[in-house]
Amino acid sequence: MATQPEITTEAAVSPRLDKLLERFERGDKVALARLITLIENHAPERNAVIERIYAKTGRAHIIGITGPPGAGKSTLVNVMIAKYRALGKQVAVLAIDPSSPFSGGAVLGDRVRMTDHYKDTGVYIRSISSRGSHGGLSRAAREIVKLLDGFGHDIIIIETVGVGQTELGIMDLAETTVVVTVPEGGDAVQVMKAGLNEIADVFVVNKADRDGADRIKAELELNVHLRPAGGWRPPVLMTQASADKGVDRLIEMLQKHHEYVAANRDGSQEAERRMHELIEVLSGELEDRAARALKNAGADELLASVRAGQINPYGAVRTILDDPARLTDLLALGKNGNRQ
Repeated sequence: MATQPEITTEAAVSPRLDKLLERFERGDKVALARLITLIENHAPERNAVIERIYAKTGRAHIIGITGPPGAGKSTLVNVMIAKYRALGKQVAVLAIDPSSPFSGGAVLGDRVRMTDHYKDTGVYIRSISSRGSHGGLSRAAREIVKLLDGFGHDIIIIETVGVGQTELGIMDLAETTVVVTVPEGGDAVQVMKAGLNEIADVFVVNKADRDGADRIKAELELNVHLRPAGGWRPPVLMTQASADKGVDRLIEMLQKHHEYVAANRDGSQEAERRMHELIEVLSGELEDRAARALKNAGADELLASVRAGQINPYGAVRTILDDPARLTDLLALGKNGNRQ
């Protein structure tokens, strides 16, 4: 019978990174920022970092805010931060910004609009660039959320830039998903077409003082009514975030959903979630290691043949996977970009 691999209790990291993690555990926000940058840059040590802090995660209420551009999401989040701070909560915001067409970096518009909380030590706001990424962005967001959770934040708000497939994937990270729409954003059918109907735990019609707000609310309520009976019924709330109207009710419903989720946890769903995370992390790590290894294995005959067009990439992959020794060597080469 094959022996089970030994699972170490703590990931090995460099002395420099170990000191950074120690500062993180002491509540040093500079250390938090540097670890987030490490995650964003796809550093080889990212898995070890998350492994070290994983036991401290799972305590924050993670709230996703999504909806079409111009719906007032950032204004709404700005008011939500103030409400949660009044309740004594430590708040973090992860804003998924569109990429700069010139640098590829985040435009950082969300942080500019949230300057009310710039000097509040109980608030941490970070923007990350979408960079046209899909699965990679989702994984980076997941790991950054874990850092924010492990740091001790009570509330983590994820705000996405729009309603595309990338944003829907990121919403999988949230315990409570808020879909924000506005009267002039079209009828509720557009919300359903965007795929937001299925993921919403709370609907918000923002800028509710404008014409058409009541109609949008009625359409969304009808849509909720048509859902299968049982379980959580998403409320449809009216807000005017710029005037701080209706946001207290939103905070109340977010807490109710948080309590509902806590009271109705499903062991099988939790197991499935952990397995999904395992697959995502494993596939991402294999991809990263393969990319680093292939970049550094310039003298490899097989790779040279692929570059020369003598072997097609599919045949090369089969050759690598059918040769355990070659595959092991490739993964070892890609661990830190150098042979171990």
